[in-house]
Amino acid sequence: MTRKHERTAARRAAVQALYSAAIRETSAQALLSQGLIDCLDEPLTDYALKIISGVEDNAERLDDLISCAARNWTLERMPLMDLAIMRIALFEILYVDDVPVSVSINEAVELAKRFGAEDESPKFVNGMLGAITRQMDQPAVEALDQEVSA
Repeated sequence: MTRKHERTAARRAAVQALYSAAIRETSAQALLSQGLIDCLDEPLTDYALKIISGVEDNAERLDDLISCAARNWTLERMPLMDLAIMRIALFEILYVDDVPVSVSINEAVELAKRFGAEDESPKFVNGMLGAITRQMDQPAVEALDQEVSA
């Protein structure tokens, strides 16, 4: 399996684990350590575990970015699967240097097509991630980064 396909599979496993944790209102890392997630289509590779821990460790920053870009939406109103998918893409965009932004967004859209709760999930995920990445060079995001790191 090529590295590209390995990472695609890792993203699928990570999104399933993060979604399972979200519907149980707990941490995916905790569920995994207790052996309580057994519904994965793919094995949990090192990259999948990196995504899961990265998303959970940086949840506040990721959610702040999503909230800033959302118009007429709160995080509570967003489908949990779409939210998990966007968090994974944003984690990669911000913290994984060898994954291009376009790849992270494309992979997120593909995850939304496969797992999204609604027909509109791919469009929603693409639109949100596009808006966030366009805003990343703006002063508001820089100020948010300073707030989160303070």
